[in-house]
Amino acid sequence: SSSKQLRKRNTHTCNNILDQAALIFLSFISVNTKSKKPSTFHEFARSTNDAWDIDDEEDDSVFSLKQLSSSPVQSQYMPQTPRLKIIKTPEDTEPLPPSLDRYKLHFKQSLPVRPIIPLVARISDQNASGAPLMMVREKTRLDKFKQLLASPNTDLEELRKHSWSGIPREVRPVTWRLLSGYLPANRERRDLVLQRKREEYFGFIEQYYHSRTDENHRDTYRQIHIDIPRTNPLIPLFQQPLVQEVFERILFIWAIRHPASGYVQGINDLVTPFFVVFLSEFVEEDVENFEMASLPLDTQRNIEADSFWCMSKLLDGIQDNYTFAQPGIQIKVKALEELVSRIDEDVHVHFQKCEVEYLQFAFRWMNNLLMRELPLRCTIRLWDTYQAESEGFSHFHLYVCSAFLIKWRKEILSMVDFQSLLMLLQNLPTIHWGNEEVGLLLAEAYRLKYMFADAPSHYKR
Repeated sequence: SSSKQLRKRNTHTCNNILDQAALIFLSFISVNTKSKKPSTFHEFARSTNDAWDIDDEEDDSVFSLKQLSSSPVQSQYMPQTPRLKIIKTPEDTEPLPPSLDRYKLHFKQSLPVRPIIPLVARISDQNASGAPLMMVREKTRLDKFKQLLASPNTDLEELRKHSWSGIPREVRPVTWRLLSGYLPANRERRDLVLQRKREEYFGFIEQYYHSRTDENHRDTYRQIHIDIPRTNPLIPLFQQPLVQEVFERILFIWAIRHPASGYVQGINDLVTPFFVVFLSEFVEEDVENFEMASLPLDTQRNIEADSFWCMSKLLDGIQDNYTFAQPGIQIKVKALEELVSRIDEDVHVHFQKCEVEYLQFAFRWMNNLLMRELPLRCTIRLWDTYQAESEGFSHFHLYVCSAFLIKWRKEILSMVDFQSLLMLLQNLPTIHWGNEEVGLLLAEAYRLKYMFADAPSHYKR
């Protein structure tokens, strides 16, 4: 009898502790989120690093609020809160009270989940449905590309027209070089141009790279060195020291040759699609686990130089995104807000009700060209179209972002507060997207461009 009373008293005490923990949690999520917002653009720009991360090592018995109180973006809206742990002991044999089960579920649902890219989610051209890569239609398209590329003077307009709906993997490297303006249309001149440009790039390396330790370049190199390991951290290829050294050279040389902007976080992401595409020219299997060191040195150097020049061509068209105060991004985010207010007023009003500003999620969309929102294989497919479009990276991207946002209107309208809505927008579930989803996104973006680009009265209130 005394044993039963002791057990009952201990259970009652435990339940009190658990109820207090639940109250702490409820008081945390009810905090007024209006208190601290970034007062300047620079304050917000400094807070646009990867937010909403959680501890991968935490197990189901530990619920951490550390990231919610310390992540760069969220810390502006939420108070510092101690970590709350619910520890299960081996002696606990009774089930938790139903009320705590609900709190536990609420707790887990309120925390963001960083998607883990599965190994089956290949960089290669694979539809989400897993359909075979080479159908009859794809074979016909490939033959057409080969015919265009083999002509003495490639018809670039015709090449763009065929590239809009996607470029076959086998001809993507040379097609990207042509569409970016790196290679000439005249076939006889291509080898000489490649040789000259590759030598010119490594001339820059010899001339400038040693200066990375100089006082006036030290901070630039240090930031690049910090950012490189964060570039596609879940893909083994980009964690190889040899690959990271390649990226460091590309970014440092670009930065010192473009002093108006220098290096800005986000530019590191823009190297990766070019690097993967040019590497795929020499790798038959999927490239995410490929050992770069197994390639001949000359091949490695050619991939590096081509990646540098094509990235430079891309950035020439969007450099105002990365100059002081990043005015290009501010203009594009404002244009996105105006466009969404015209095409889906319900979503626009919902953002206002939840006090979510477009800059708080769309800054990254513009700064990184949606690369943090989509798997790399989808970015490569997206860039097929961007390079086929006139001003694809600078102008058409606005309509892609609008279509991408409206794609999630149901999920957006289901979120009832600032915290849950911003978490959704920072972690949109695209991990299993493939060519089919990107194709639909691009078709909707084209429709929006057709409706609004040349219709100012439809664009502005």
